Amino acid sequence: MRENIPVAQRTRVLIVDDSGAMRAMLKKILQTDPRIDVVGAAADAEIARRMLKELNPDVLLLDVEMPGTDGITFLEKIMRLRPMPVVMCSSMTAKGTETTIEAMRLGAVECIGKPRGGAEALLREAKTLREAVKAAARSTMRPISHDLPRPSVASAGGCDPELVIAIGASTGGVEALFSLLSALPPDIPPTLVVQHMPGMFTRGFAARLDRTCPMRVTEARDGEKLMPGTVYIAPGTDAHMELSGGRHGHIRLRPTAPVSGHRPSADVLFRSCAGLGKKAIGVIMTGMGKDGAQGLHAMHKAGALTLGQDEGSCVIYGMPRAAKLMGALTREVSLDALPRMLLRACREPIGREPLGVN
Repeated sequence: MRENIPVAQRTRVLIVDDSGAMRAMLKKILQTDPRIDVVGAAADAEIARRMLKELNPDVLLLDVEMPGTDGITFLEKIMRLRPMPVVMCSSMTAKGTETTIEAMRLGAVECIGKPRGGAEALLREAKTLREAVKAAARSTMRPISHDLPRPSVASAGGCDPELVIAIGASTGGVEALFSLLSALPPDIPPTLVVQHMPGMFTRGFAARLDRTCPMRVTEARDGEKLMPGTVYIAPGTDAHMELSGGRHGHIRLRPTAPVSGHRPSADVLFRSCAGLGKKAIGVIMTGMGKDGAQGLHAMHKAGALTLGQDEGSCVIYGMPRAAKLMGALTREVSLDALPRMLLRACREPIGREPLGVN
C-alpha cells in the first residue's frame, strides 16, 4: 500500500504533455506504483516551468512534440540551467525517432515510445514506464555542454592495424557515445557498440552519429566484414551482435535468448571479442544493471585492455560498477579522458593488471 512507503522514499514526478487524455493516462499508470507520486501535470512548457519551481520534482516526464515551446527546446533549457532527470515520451514516427535521439544526446535519461494503439497499448507498457521513471530518479545529472568535442588529433596513425574496440552502454549511453566518438579521429580501429535502446531507434541513432562524428557509423548487418574507420551499432531488433573470425572476420547477428536481461547484450559482444586477446580493447560505459561485466571479465582474462567509465561521469554507475567489483577493469576513466586513453591504448601497450577494488 502507498501509505507504507515513506514520502521521502517516493519518486516525485511532474508530467508535461499537451494531451489531457495522455496526462491522465500517464498519471494513472505511474500512481499504481506506491514508490511514485505524481505531484503535478502541465499542458505546456510555460506551465511546466512554473511548476518546476513550485514543486521541485525528482523526475520530469516530458512530451517530445508539443505546441509552442517543443519538448526538445524545453529540455535543452532545463539541462543548461537546472540539470535534472528527464524521461521523454515520444511518438514512434520517423520524425519522433530523430527527435528522441536528439533528446537523449541532450541528456534525457530515457525515452519511452508512445504506442500507436492508444490507451490500451500504453497500459501494456506500464511497467517499462514506471521502471524508467524510478531509474531516472537514481541517476546522477551534471551540467552538459551541448557543443560536441572535436578530435584532438587529425589521425589515429600509429594504431595497431589488428586492433578491435568493443563498447557496451545503456542508460545515459547515447549522450556518452556522442561525446566519445565525436572526440576520436576518423581512422580509428573497427569499433563494435551495443547500446541498449528500442529497435526503432538504433538505425536513426547510427545515422545521427554518422552525420555528427568524424568516422563512418552504421547499423550493423549480419555478415558484414570489419573495416577500419567504422563504428558498428548493434541493431535493437532482438538479435545479439558477435564478432566471428577475429579482426578480419565478420559481424554475426543471432536471435538467441536474451543474456543478462538484454538482446543485444554487451556480455555476448565482449565474450566474442575475448578470443582476440591483447588485440582487443573493451569499454563499459554508463548504464543500469550488470550487462557486460562477465563478458568484459572474459576479455580481461584473455589479455585485453578493459576500461570502465568512472562514477563521476556516469549517469548511472551500474554496469561499470559491476565490472569493477568483478575485477574486470584495467582502469576507470572519466568520459572526458576516455578518447585520449583509447588513442594511447591503440598506439602503445598499457599495463593490464586488474583495477583494485576499495
